[in-house]
Amino acid sequence: MLRGWRRARGSATAREPQGRQAQGRQAQGRQAQERQADDRIDADLLAAVGRGDRERALTELYRRYERRLYGFGLGLLGDTGLAEELVQETFVRVWRAADRFDPDRGTVATFIFSIARRLAIDLWRRPSSRPFEAEVERGTMADEAIDRLVLGLSVRDALDSLSDAHRQVLELSYRSDLTQAEIASRLGISLGTVKSRTYHALRALQRAVQQRGIDV
Repeated sequence: MLRGWRRARGSATAREPQGRQAQGRQAQGRQAQERQADDRIDADLLAAVGRGDRERALTELYRRYERRLYGFGLGLLGDTGLAEELVQETFVRVWRAADRFDPDRGTVATFIFSIARRLAIDLWRRPSSRPFEAEVERGTMADEAIDRLVLGLSVRDALDSLSDAHRQVLELSYRSDLTQAEIASRLGISLGTVKSRTYHALRALQRAVQQRGIDV
């Protein structure tokens, strides 16, 4: 009887990681469905703005993106006033360009963050945006440095938008230079879980980066 109980307990223990992986896949499936639903809502709203609905549709788009754009602008520009200006001007440009949105070329989030990223570069280049800094050297080299800075901050912002679990495995892998086996040991999870989590984390990071107007 004791041997039978041990076998049953061992089988149940072996099934636990499989159960957690199945639950993880189900959660990821639900998240994908939610993202697709959000994308459809965004596309419908932007299409309505393009047709002239600049009250209900534009107001709703603003509500859905205001906080994300403000955080994006604050991270890039480091100034609350400039972040607020970024949000306002981004939606002015969205309003003007809504009828040119092509859903075959990307999501509404990609469209909006592409506008915001270009605007952030313009704001950073504007001398009045840097009242306490020495004048930045003009020319191609300075422009390239600004572009690299904004790009790096955009990627950092995309990484920060990931779930804690996804961000953790990527940082341990690429910043701490740990192998997947070492990550599994550090976090106390199975190697298979680390591999699965890393795969989905990279996909999530790719989507987040693309949504910020960066081609990958």
